[in-house]
Amino acid sequence: MIATFEERLLSLLRAFNHFLHAFLAIALVLASLMVIWEFSVSVVHAVEMNNLAHGFLQSLGTLFIVWTLSSLISAEINYVHTGVFHVVVFIEVAMITILRQLIIEPVRTATAGQNAEQLFNPLHYGLLLASLMVIGILHKLVTSSEKKGNDKEDSVPKL
Repeated sequence: MIATFEERLLSLLRAFNHFLHAFLAIALVLASLMVIWEFSVSVVHAVEMNNLAHGFLQSLGTLFIVWTLSSLISAEINYVHTGVFHVVVFIEVAMITILRQLIIEPVRTATAGQNAEQLFNPLHYGLLLASLMVIGILHKLVTSSEKKGNDKEDSVPKL
């Protein structure tokens, strides 16, 4: 009796987990569509205002969000197919986010009406660069260890 209860509970939890992943997938698609819409509006606004350089850089920041959402969608697809979620996805999302900050911050400083020297914080920018370097090294370590693990699995003869 306890075994059947546990089996039913596990079955219910698996079904709920599948529902949650379907909900996440739909939410990621909707978020991607909204960000693509925001990008389009941003480009049209930049063209109308004849401020292409600033508009392009702002739009590029929006595209980094699309890149992040694309990574998350790929991870969700991989998880649904294989049941495995790779840590490298979180590292890539962190890297994309910091790259976006590195691009957006100078644009924000340049377009602000105040003194640029007061708005630009070199320490903050340096910390962003240092964190990007650390995340890049971490990404390299994780991906190279995954490749070594896959190479070892491939070299084992299969029966």
